Amino acid sequence: MANPRKHDSGRTGEESDQTPRRRRFGRRQFLAGAATAGSVSLAGCFGMFGGDGDSSGDEFSENLATFRGSGPLVSGRPAPEGTSITDLPPLEGSLNFYLGGGEGGLYLDLIDIFANIYSDFSYQNAQASSSQLSNRITEEVEAGASQADLFLAVDAGSLGNVAQNGAARSLPSEITEEVPSELQAEGWIGFAGRARAVPYNTNQLSESDIPDTVQDFPDVSQFQNAMGWAPTYGAFQSFVTAMRLIRGESETRSWLNAMADSGIEQYPNEFAISDDVANGALTAGFANHYYALRVRSARQNAPVELAFTSGDAGALINVSGAQIIQGTDNVELAENLIRHLLSAEAQEFFATRTFAYPTIPGVDPVGGLPTIDELNPPEIDLAALADTGPTLELLNETGIL
Repeated sequence: MANPRKHDSGRTGEESDQTPRRRRFGRRQFLAGAATAGSVSLAGCFGMFGGDGDSSGDEFSENLATFRGSGPLVSGRPAPEGTSITDLPPLEGSLNFYLGGGEGGLYLDLIDIFANIYSDFSYQNAQASSSQLSNRITEEVEAGASQADLFLAVDAGSLGNVAQNGAARSLPSEITEEVPSELQAEGWIGFAGRARAVPYNTNQLSESDIPDTVQDFPDVSQFQNAMGWAPTYGAFQSFVTAMRLIRGESETRSWLNAMADSGIEQYPNEFAISDDVANGALTAGFANHYYALRVRSARQNAPVELAFTSGDAGALINVSGAQIIQGTDNVELAENLIRHLLSAEAQEFFATRTFAYPTIPGVDPVGGLPTIDELNPPEIDLAALADTGPTLELLNETGIL
């Protein structure tokens, strides 16, 4: 078996653990449909968030401008629906939380906005990889020495590990009813989603060239020595874990070997893959959806679009989520912060600043993406993605890692 070529780019990934602080579509939807109109007017949204122009509506208008991002993929967006933070109890008190994964800097930006809005709210946090913090939480709770009130993680597997080990509290219905059932489980809730996707160069491929399942990619001639993946990335390892759980270890091994034999190039992160697809250095790649959006936000006419496979591991939707740690004496504030993460303003933040999928109905994704309801992910328990041990063994045995 030929080992995949390794790309030596020094660019850092957007998910590096060292990062500091209803339209109808088919199975694919492309970024070219993103709105490019002028800034959205918020007039008319006040009735949804506090009446016909009363003070709470004005406050929502000011808040939304603070939370919303900017750029060609964002302009022209309608005001989001959902519960405004103006309808929630204020954040009051001090909260300790663990923050897992490299989106941490962006998430802290959001928490800082809350801290600026609520003068009586403050926080402390510790950052590491989601898997490291998941194990740390379990050990601390077992020892009766929990050090944090809340866990925010970039993957459901780490949240599931905490919950399955009895280290997470159950969440109240006023939180769980906000989010679709497939984006939560007992002991945690998803507040931002990401879909596996295939960024491809539109100067080299058309929609009809993209297979409906990742299992067919090794046999496509246009992809020989022309694709990229990032095996060291947690998102890629979750994708392989999903394939192993759905199709079995033997078939997953065969697919990994076939892709390696096709000359797929190894990258340190998935932003670099999407960027090189746009540059024409790659024909296509495997990456989370939002990296192509970030490329297009910076380079509006970059020739990169997204394709979504159907019903397989390549169509996996994972989430960043939150859970309350067993043993905290700060339950009320922790619950209130999660409710703020599910507010219309915070969901708009996730959609327009991180380009993630909102997890509450009424907030659209950016860039002309299909909604989560319009995608066709595999039926899989997201908590099962915590079982990465066999996946890492498989990646090492095949020479991918």
